[in-house]
Amino acid sequence: MRNFFEQPLEKIQIECSKKVVLKDNFKKLELIGGIDLTFESLKDTPTRAWACLVVIELKTLKPVYYKVVEGIVDFPYIPTFLAFREMPLMLELYKQAEVKADVYFIDGQGVAHPRGCGIASHFGVETGEPTVGVAKSKLVGYAKDPSWKKGSYHYMTYKGKVVGAVVRTKDYAEPIYVSAGNNISLNTAIELVLRTSIYRIPEPTRLAHNYLQRIRKEA
Repeated sequence: MRNFFEQPLEKIQIECSKKVVLKDNFKKLELIGGIDLTFESLKDTPTRAWACLVVIELKTLKPVYYKVVEGIVDFPYIPTFLAFREMPLMLELYKQAEVKADVYFIDGQGVAHPRGCGIASHFGVETGEPTVGVAKSKLVGYAKDPSWKKGSYHYMTYKGKVVGAVVRTKDYAEPIYVSAGNNISLNTAIELVLRTSIYRIPEPTRLAHNYLQRIRKEA
């Protein structure tokens, strides 16, 4: 039985999903941003948290800009409602950033979500930016495992629709789960993820994650 607390949040996500654009809608592809969050305590709410943006140059895969913001997260972790916990700090990070990317990778789901609006889609709708959900685990959908060769992938379906892809970003590494967030097509999202992957996790979100781990240890 659904929690009454979750019902209005579901309505927000359903309305958000209606605004998602699954077509390429950008003028250029030069800078790719990656956004990730980390928390002082995963168990406690509220807790101190940090959000990091790393922007890389697509041509070289080298970072050209990074930004970190700190804040208090007071929304609990509830499966499928990650945006309500993490997005306020992400939006503050986006607002403060002096460099804007052409496409943003978000550590989470895009439309591969029960109501079609994961955190990558939600962020994309709120900002109007092209976004891609890059997740380490699957939330919904079915797909065959791709071969063990980098670049192989299979489309992921949910309720009869293609919502993402299981993508092998490195030979013999575990796959990742890619879904369009907003203002981008799935095929372009897959292509960008593969072009920016040296290791299992694409460089924008991998570098953001690694930087946050250093910040958290120092804190």
